[in-house]
Amino acid sequence: MSTVVGRPVGILGTGICIPDRVMTNYDLAEIVETSHEWIMERSGISSRHIVSAGESNASLTAEASRNAMNDAGITPDEVDMVIVGTNSPDTLLPGVGPTVQHLIGAGRAGGMDIQAGCPGALYGMVTAAGGIASGIWDKVIVSGSEALSRLLDWSHRSTCVLFGDGAGACVMGEWRPGMMKVTHVDLMADGSKHELISLPGGLAAEPATEETVRRGRHFLKMDGAEVFKFVNRKIPSYIENFCSSCGITTKDIDCWIFHQANIRILEGISRRLSIPMERLVINLDKYGNTSAASIMIGLHEARAEGRIQAGQRTLVSSFGAGMTYGALLIES
Repeated sequence: MSTVVGRPVGILGTGICIPDRVMTNYDLAEIVETSHEWIMERSGISSRHIVSAGESNASLTAEASRNAMNDAGITPDEVDMVIVGTNSPDTLLPGVGPTVQHLIGAGRAGGMDIQAGCPGALYGMVTAAGGIASGIWDKVIVSGSEALSRLLDWSHRSTCVLFGDGAGACVMGEWRPGMMKVTHVDLMADGSKHELISLPGGLAAEPATEETVRRGRHFLKMDGAEVFKFVNRKIPSYIENFCSSCGITTKDIDCWIFHQANIRILEGISRRLSIPMERLVINLDKYGNTSAASIMIGLHEARAEGRIQAGQRTLVSSFGAGMTYGALLIES
């Protein structure tokens, strides 16, 4: 765990962009062998939003970033860096970050992607906090954005029912009174579990061939049972240790923004940490698992709903492919 030192770091504004197209569980039941009841029982997901023709990861990210800038009251020429956490970039080269830098008119900013599984946006926030605290950057847009629906095997119900598309963004900069303040951060990984979530085909390890396409190697793969075990075994104790390192306990957290992977995972974490479920931000019922976008959408909606109040603490935590995980503490 690291305390943010140097210039204090704040969150100036947030924004989201959710595709208009909604796919319900009943819609899914028409294309794959499943049912609304089966999906709800195992995941808590009722619907998800899916990109349509003409939409892209970059277009979602750009709109979420514009909304965050408007909320923060800044202009594109004030932005020093655009960081995008994503696992479904439109292209590997160029990255989403540089494309979005252009789309939003941030002509003096840099742009980059962070591919770190579902915690990609959290990794981005920590990167931005370091740059701002040290004085390298003054204002940074951090986004989590996914168009994962285009990387799913829609005949494989164990994965296609879980994921949805969307984007969330925040503007980070030097903290001022009245802002949300980022005080402590931590990032971790257990690479021995790297095989639990993967997209193996199409890059240097398995260049695209007729065989890789025939075998479905270009679709997202996940061992859901092992991911569930890993998270429930690792994350509760990790969160307790993180809070202890911050000089607080889990009881001192007013609002919890966890990655929206599965309601059963959230219930398990809540039970093991003795956190009342009403303190958790939960939106996976309407969005599904939006991967790297998850915590950013949750952060924005928590602010919009008035769940983050002055004098309170918010803890953001995510976990995903790698296996990567981390936490970030916000004081309001």
